[in-house]
Amino acid sequence: MTERYAAVDVIVAKRDRRELTDDQIDWVVDAYTRGVVADEQMSSLAMAILLNGMNRREISRWTGAMIASGERMSFPGLGRPTVDKHSTGGVGDKITLPLAPLVAACGAAVPQLSGRGLGHTGGTLDKLESIPGWRALLSNDEMLGVLRDVGAVICAAGDGLAPADKKLYALRDVTGTVEAIPLIASSIMSKKIAEGASALVLDVKTGSGAFMKDPALARELASTMVQLGDDAGVHTTALITAMDVPLGRTAGNAIEVEESLEILAGGGPADVRELTLTLARVMLESVGIDGTDPADALDDGRAMDAWKAMIRAQGGDPEAALPVAAESHEVRAVRSGFVTRLDAYGVGVAAWRLGAGRARKEDAVQAGAGVRWHVGQGDRVEAGQLLATLYTDTPERFPAAMADLANAIVVGEAADIVERLPLVIDRVGR
Repeated sequence: MTERYAAVDVIVAKRDRRELTDDQIDWVVDAYTRGVVADEQMSSLAMAILLNGMNRREISRWTGAMIASGERMSFPGLGRPTVDKHSTGGVGDKITLPLAPLVAACGAAVPQLSGRGLGHTGGTLDKLESIPGWRALLSNDEMLGVLRDVGAVICAAGDGLAPADKKLYALRDVTGTVEAIPLIASSIMSKKIAEGASALVLDVKTGSGAFMKDPALARELASTMVQLGDDAGVHTTALITAMDVPLGRTAGNAIEVEESLEILAGGGPADVRELTLTLARVMLESVGIDGTDPADALDDGRAMDAWKAMIRAQGGDPEAALPVAAESHEVRAVRSGFVTRLDAYGVGVAAWRLGAGRARKEDAVQAGAGVRWHVGQGDRVEAGQLLATLYTDTPERFPAAMADLANAIVVGEAADIVERLPLVIDRVGR
């Protein structure tokens, strides 16, 4: 087959700050997926995009080309509107676990395609796989069946969904081009649009534990993704939320499931409950479900019932005991004072070092590993008071994790307390 373009011409166009045409974008994404454009050529183009950017038309077309590289899902005959949520990731971010069944209990259908953790950022699928028997890998027919029967499903994306993105994501990871906002936005939105939900709510994190540490860049990313959703006919709203301090009181896998169950039972940490309800309200609003307060569904047991049904439908036992790490270690305050700093990134790295996360995609994780903190930023503590508990099956991991935690949980004077970001910083879109 004779190719319409030479890859080098597309690279040079973006290197020289020219707009790529629709036809150039369609060709280069398709040719890369087919193997005609080599990795070194696409990495050069990705760097040119990082340095010189793309306008709205280019990003929208790039996203559409990645969607066109694979299948598009649909959910016929559900009898209820479909809405999805995506978080850009953080530490202690277990929100998807209680949120999906909660929104289902309020009348919407939630087809939630989730991912695994990498580095200090936790993964929803890793958390759920700590539940005995639960399966992340479902066929499209199985996913539709769970969605029809329960109203919510959380599972892994199949290989047929935006395969161009899967290939490009792996390349960006090793070429220093992960931070390119056009490529981040198109990566997220190509999968979410191909997933087929009628509405989408984005939780864009900012702060030390987030991918986008600068609130201004987080807002740029949120705005770009909302535009992409709108261009594709998907009702899209983004909330920019705080990840300077970790969410809740746990970072790990099974221990985050445990905390999610507290939320579903009407309790749990105030920040996790607040963000879960805030996102639920926006999701219900985006598909026109009015007059239903999701707080009632948490408090009266309907959300918990939907959770149990969802877990059973995916092979899990919601009544089974969760895994517990073989070893634990307590971290106590060496002085009296105030918790001046509770840093999300440092807590996330400590959890990763304990085995809750992975350095490479192929690494295994420990279901019981993680960190539980017993204090919040600004709290008064006394010398000897319990600050955190560390969990792992491999105790030789404790020293490195403790070193990270020493810089993440700091006790000092009241005047040194770091000012926290508000939980919800901004809203972008309808």
